[in-house]
Amino acid sequence: MVPPEDAVSADSGPRVDKRHPADVVVEMVEHVLRLAATWPRWDGKPFDVRVDGEQARTYTPHKAIRRVTDHLIDHLAELEARVGARATEPDDWRGSAITTPADLALFSDDDLNEARNRLRRLAAVYEIRLRSFTDEQLDARSNGAWTLRQIAFHLTESAFYADSVGSIAD
Repeated sequence: MVPPEDAVSADSGPRVDKRHPADVVVEMVEHVLRLAATWPRWDGKPFDVRVDGEQARTYTPHKAIRRVTDHLIDHLAELEARVGARATEPDDWRGSAITTPADLALFSDDDLNEARNRLRRLAAVYEIRLRSFTDEQLDARSNGAWTLRQIAFHLTESAFYADSVGSIAD
């Protein structure tokens, strides 16, 4: 998912544009689920993806769903902690650096159903929460941290995991 041409870069952090941050998160989730709809055809061979400056990482349908879900959960916890003026949980995710045995399992129609339900519910929570904020709240800076709007736009980077698997043709 590439930001529109009218995107502007904030002082630091993710680029934002005129879209509402709730729409950005929902659009990313739907993008991931469109790709995931093709994954029950996956042949079980993992994809090795190179990222500039890093070793290749292995991606599979289950790993892509796990990483998108974890990213949404991680930043939802951050958002809620900031709103509640509490410290966020320290980040100890191993993320893309690991591929678990569960990541290597074939991706079935039942897995797709579970992913749809899980990710759409998370997107709905973001939509409800982000739409409850004023523009001033979405753009407020706190101790140099990204704004809530920037966090939402950063979540679009989660599409990378699904894009690494891509659409699997018949």
